[in-house]
Amino acid sequence: MPLLVEEYSFGRLKLGGRVYTKDIIFTPQRVLDDSWWRAEGHRLAWSDISRYVEEAKPGVVVVGTGSSGRMRVGEDVVEALRGLGLELVAAPTGYAVKVYNKLALRGENVMAALHLTC
Repeated sequence: MPLLVEEYSFGRLKLGGRVYTKDIIFTPQRVLDDSWWRAEGHRLAWSDISRYVEEAKPGVVVVGTGSSGRMRVGEDVVEALRGLGLELVAAPTGYAVKVYNKLALRGENVMAALHLTC
């Protein structure tokens, strides 16, 4: 059974039976970083996720941009993922977790990088 998001609310995520209160990156197989942070708090840069993408080798990267969608995905992320032939889904975190769960349940190789607040 893949690792799924059981609950999400502002600043709180329940994943695989465990509660997380910091931004997080994970795949259906495991948590890659349970206290992930970006160089610029509300902007996602390629340098913030490149090592995780390299490690997970996903087909799809789901980015949760926060409860109200305040975190922005940099153009360098869009271009890098496009150059690798990877799909990007960037949406407010509540919707992003639904997309992640759907893809994980279908057996897709998906990575989620979720901002839990803002």
